[in-house]
Amino acid sequence: MSDTVVQIIRRVLLPVSLLFGVMVLLGVLVTRVFVRTWPFTVEDAVNRELAGDRTDGWNSVSLVFSTLASTQMIVVVTVLVALALRLWLNRWREPLFLCAAVTAQALVFLLTTLAIDRRRPAVEHMDVSPPTSSFPSGHTSAAVALYVGIAVLMALRVRSTGAKVAWWTLLVMVPLGVALTRMYRGMHHPSDVVASFLNGGTCVAIMARAVLDRGLRWGGAKLPTGRRTVPAPG
Repeated sequence: MSDTVVQIIRRVLLPVSLLFGVMVLLGVLVTRVFVRTWPFTVEDAVNRELAGDRTDGWNSVSLVFSTLASTQMIVVVTVLVALALRLWLNRWREPLFLCAAVTAQALVFLLTTLAIDRRRPAVEHMDVSPPTSSFPSGHTSAAVALYVGIAVLMALRVRSTGAKVAWWTLLVMVPLGVALTRMYRGMHHPSDVVASFLNGGTCVAIMARAVLDRGLRWGGAKLPTGRRTVPAPG
């Protein structure tokens, strides 16, 4: 077996598979084992409270955040940012990291929803979705992987501490807004979106370790950076 295949298995496939197992375990605990235990016993009350506080203004705000994490928007933003990174940095490392993080979270999300058949909150649903795909929240997972992934890349590029804080604050606000939006619109329980932060955040960490680590060697050679090297004299 080549070194490249071994690295892919060790740094990508095994961690993602482990994450999937953890997500399924969490889903079983939330929906079957601890369903009558606090804090899961108050989730229905939270859902009803959010639904009861709806207004036309907040409905519009929630639609914006929900749209930012829709499947179509996630795909478009991921492709555009990946292309911009390729043109800006003249290498594939950063675009590959972002695409891999978004793809991994989507795979874990889809497989988990097949294993955990949780019904959505018993309130009016403001969006059209399958009734038994509540755990975890795909919108929130995707928003975490994409926007936190971009925040990681920007933090690595800028030198000013103020700029790093600004990028993190701006981009992390998106998945937080998406999480609140999905609960507000009656599409997910609180535990659904909490689990989604674990899914998206872990996928970002896995792919950062696998792709952004400049000391990592794939197949006996470091990942290409796209930069020209100057040969040593003599």
